[in-house]
Amino acid sequence: MDFQEVLRRRRMVRAFEPRPIPPDLLRRVLGVLPRTPTAGNTEGLAVLVLEGPEQTRTYWSATTTEDWRSRSRRWPGLAAAPVVVLVLTSADRYLERYAEPDKVASGLGRVPSMTGEEASGRWPVPYWFVDAGQAIYGLLLGAVDAGLGACLLGTFRGEEALRQALGVPPAWRVAGAVLLGWPADTDPRSPSLDRPWRRQARLDPGRLVHWGRWHGPPFDPSAEPTLPGPGTPRASKVGTSSGQVASKEPGNGPAGG
Repeated sequence: MDFQEVLRRRRMVRAFEPRPIPPDLLRRVLGVLPRTPTAGNTEGLAVLVLEGPEQTRTYWSATTTEDWRSRSRRWPGLAAAPVVVLVLTSADRYLERYAEPDKVASGLGRVPSMTGEEASGRWPVPYWFVDAGQAIYGLLLGAVDAGLGACLLGTFRGEEALRQALGVPPAWRVAGAVLLGWPADTDPRSPSLDRPWRRQARLDPGRLVHWGRWHGPPFDPSAEPTLPGPGTPRASKVGTSSGQVASKEPGNGPAGG
């Protein structure tokens, strides 16, 4: 599928058919993960795949309440998703990576005199969550490319219980859960789709893009791109020499629009 078509078709699917995903198709979606970028090529991401009602029930039991399940119009469609992919990230892995010889000059690695919280607080942005977000978006696009539906859910309750139930080590956090499956026809329309800002941004991408400076010249997405000519300096990678590496409200259930 053409990349622009994948982007156009991507949406959050919140109602699924219960039929399973063929193993080769699931492996195809998961195959995008090694291609998503990570700061310092840190091995700080992992996914835990739950397949079928028996396994996915563990996720729902930990992260939702009986009261929410009884009230939510989306619960039946969400619960039918045949696969839940938990995207996990470990700040410790990043602190260890940035203490290695080629990264130690950044000052972002763990040193013996610091706690993990102190060391992670030195990072201008928690890139373990940035990288997890990139992996999540890769899964969402990979699902569309495979002809499947997908949805990202935040873990606003029960993360510790979920990790314990699944044997996840304490150093790993659940950045989010990606539901995968075949879209059902009963998907309720999200009220978020009717927000004026969203409609205006789709019609006018210039509302999102500031050119050169805040409130700079308007961005024209229809203009022909200007390609760099011979000898044009290439953009430098964020933060190599300077030492810098490149919510929804909580509730009783997963995120919804």
